[in-house]
Amino acid sequence: MKRSVIIGSGAALPRNAVSNDELAKRVDTSDEWIRQRTGIEQRYIADADETTASLGEAAARKALADADVSIEDIDLIICATSTPDNTFPATAVNIQHRLGMTHGAAFDMQAVCSGFVFAVTTANTYIMSGQADRVLVIGAETFSRILDWEDRTTCVLFGDGAGAVVLEAQEGVGLSNDRGVLTSHLRSDGSHRDKLYVDGGPSTTATVGHLRMQGREVFKHAVAMITDVIEDAFAATGLSADDIDWFIPHQANRRIIDASAKKLNIAPEKVVITVSQHGNTSAASIPLAIDSARHDGRLKKGDLVLLEAMGGGFTWGSVLVRW
Repeated sequence: MKRSVIIGSGAALPRNAVSNDELAKRVDTSDEWIRQRTGIEQRYIADADETTASLGEAAARKALADADVSIEDIDLIICATSTPDNTFPATAVNIQHRLGMTHGAAFDMQAVCSGFVFAVTTANTYIMSGQADRVLVIGAETFSRILDWEDRTTCVLFGDGAGAVVLEAQEGVGLSNDRGVLTSHLRSDGSHRDKLYVDGGPSTTATVGHLRMQGREVFKHAVAMITDVIEDAFAATGLSADDIDWFIPHQANRRIIDASAKKLNIAPEKVVITVSQHGNTSAASIPLAIDSARHDGRLKKGDLVLLEAMGGGFTWGSVLVRW
């Protein structure tokens, strides 16, 4: 059977790293307050000339080089983002043009912080059905553009950045020791919309709007929802937490990450954490963490990797992949 194997990764961050102390100069907060509640030490904020598309392009070029393939080898580009350059066309089409690709197709995936998990699942479906041999999946965000910088409960949490992976169709035998995506599970529940949303949009206010969040409510639901889709992944494959080599969760909050790993009985040393350096980069957070673990030598061929995310909507999902 066909499997979707990740053969390369790349990452891109804005030039400007902003520490908690620097942020405290413009917002009523402190380094201690942010670290204790979130585990965040710094985040990257895009300058005016850095956009979701430019960051996505940079991450994509690195992923293509890492995979040792050219843009001509790519059949499809999926960009997971909630902060597109324009209402339309899709940021993926912009990136496609920047990369010099005139064949195939490109589209955006909007599932907020779960976007990368949804995009990988979609790419896997294209590959498994034979509609694509190689797919470039990008998570790219400039959340700094939609933050209310007077709201210290949200503006300290988020950052900008992009990550990308290349998935390639390879033959497997249908067992859990195959390389590639083994299973994925997606969920959404729109009844939680008001707990994490942006208060604007073309159809409602004709503005971009600002991010709004009920932090305690999000935390309350996060661990249970994350556990749900991970238990589904284990049930589908016959694997367990003991088999996991690396747990790479959405980097929203250190407390949520720690609580989720504890509930799933995943050892702390198996958890990849980048939230301290990047903040919450929404759909970019998982591919940024993947690239970090990949290039510092932790992530090796044959490792079993568990990806999970939860985002506004609510949306949530998991992907279990053999590297």
